Amino acid sequence: MESTSDLRRFTRREYDELVAQGFFEGEPIELLHGLLLTMSPQGDDHFSISVVVANVLTRALPERFGIATHSPFAASDDSEPEPDVYVFDRQAFARQIPDRALLVVEVSRSSLRRDRHLKLPIYARNGVPEYWIVNLADREVEVHSEPNGDSYEKIELITMSGALHPKFDPTIEISMLALPWA
Repeated sequence: MESTSDLRRFTRREYDELVAQGFFEGEPIELLHGLLLTMSPQGDDHFSISVVVANVLTRALPERFGIATHSPFAASDDSEPEPDVYVFDRQAFARQIPDRALLVVEVSRSSLRRDRHLKLPIYARNGVPEYWIVNLADREVEVHSEPNGDSYEKIELITMSGALHPKFDPTIEISMLALPWA
């Protein structure tokens, strides 16, 4: 059996060059920790919740902010995940893939382990101030904030009776009951 040291890891630059040349066309993959991993297919609830979160944020935020959905995020030299939703400063990243975000949202059912154990350290190391994991199975949202190294200092669990308030603008409210849970 081969060890993980035998794996060929890619840099984000190498990965982007391969994508530009047409490799991986139609393949749902993302670069995490230098490895190409297939992304889980989305169910109806995953799609619907991603759309609602993106729409609420789009309506609430000034035009200087961008909302990206299922788009690349240049998190580090060896990782380019494609979060379900993220918020970035549009003025700073008008013509390139953003490498900074104010908020990252991952909607999870089968990808919950990956979002907690592979992606969370990537976002924390990047300094993403707030990371939401929408747990479809348990109908709750983990709000991770205060990044420190590979993790977040603060974890808040928002249940069905609560509401989400992005830390960069707490006047925005997304009621948990307004999300289209399956």
